[in-house]
Amino acid sequence: MARITRKELKTDKFALEVGQTVSFFEEHQREIMRYGAVALGVAALIVAFTVYSRHQHTAREEALSKAIQLQEAPVGGISATGGITFPTQDAKDQATSQAFSSLAAQYSGSAEGEIAQYYLACIQADQGKLATAEKSFLEVSQKGDAKYASLAKLSLAQIYFSDGRDTEGERVLRDLIAHPTMFVSKDQATITLARFLMAKKPAEARKLLDPLKTQNSPAGQVALTLSSQIPQ
Repeated sequence: MARITRKELKTDKFALEVGQTVSFFEEHQREIMRYGAVALGVAALIVAFTVYSRHQHTAREEALSKAIQLQEAPVGGISATGGITFPTQDAKDQATSQAFSSLAAQYSGSAEGEIAQYYLACIQADQGKLATAEKSFLEVSQKGDAKYASLAKLSLAQIYFSDGRDTEGERVLRDLIAHPTMFVSKDQATITLARFLMAKKPAEARKLLDPLKTQNSPAGQVALTLSSQIPQ
């Protein structure tokens, strides 16, 4: 299984800037991708939660907020804010998996349930349980709101590419390019696809990146960087 390096994760940060999530991604990127096969996009969900949590607080929102606090809690040491910490990553994974599983089951069909299911899939991917994670991402992509479904599809594409299902991965990303959302922009999906095509289809990768290189934006910066890395 190919791992995505820290350098590539940094590239994903710029891609997420295109999706208008830069500040949250930068703040929360510390461990959102221990298992490098899947770019999680957890920050985008935090943005989503922040947006709608300004409205009336319900039991679902409060439960989701508590689960997210568990996900964001540090492992080892003492929390700078005096909040909860976990002695080991396994302990944290167990607690967060239980919290999000309960949410997803109890509030199935709601926005909170969709977010919980996505977080659960991310945790499963982190643990290397890619087959299980794939099923969870598929559920969100098929049943969730378009915004959350697009995040699930982005993660699915990376699972497909990581285990050699390039055709499926390319199909999913081209669909995201054709149907962008506020969480996965056309530029972000295009950059992600180009990165995966660089080695096997360099000409196609250049074709995808060329229109972006003239943009005075994070997407343009990433496109220029990736273009310089495409084999001649």
